[in-house]
Amino acid sequence: MRRRVILIVIIAIAMVACKGKQKNTNIIPVSSMKFILWDILKADEWYTQTAIRDTLHKRLDENFQIYEQVYKIHHISKAQFYTSYKFYETHPDQFKILIDSVIAVGDRDKVIGKSNPTPVNPK
Repeated sequence: MRRRVILIVIIAIAMVACKGKQKNTNIIPVSSMKFILWDILKADEWYTQTAIRDTLHKRLDENFQIYEQVYKIHHISKAQFYTSYKFYETHPDQFKILIDSVIAVGDRDKVIGKSNPTPVNPK
């Protein structure tokens, strides 16, 4: 009788532990997210460089327009990007894989000469 109770408890614990590892299908996979995040970083760099050079022109809304272009290019929504990004932030093992992948994409771009960010004019 005691063995049955212990066996039932172990099975119950195993079932609960396995439920927590279900995959969220709304999350953008690392294979796509690395390119999206790299494009966001390039857009930020472009915005920063143009804002420094052109101090008279207020470019506050332009940064968000550039982000919208990145979302459009990758066929995602702003909500989908931020949901995925928050998922990766709360899962350090996956976030490390993502960041390492983004660094690899950046290194590859440097080698082939695509390091200068030049997004489409957001107007």
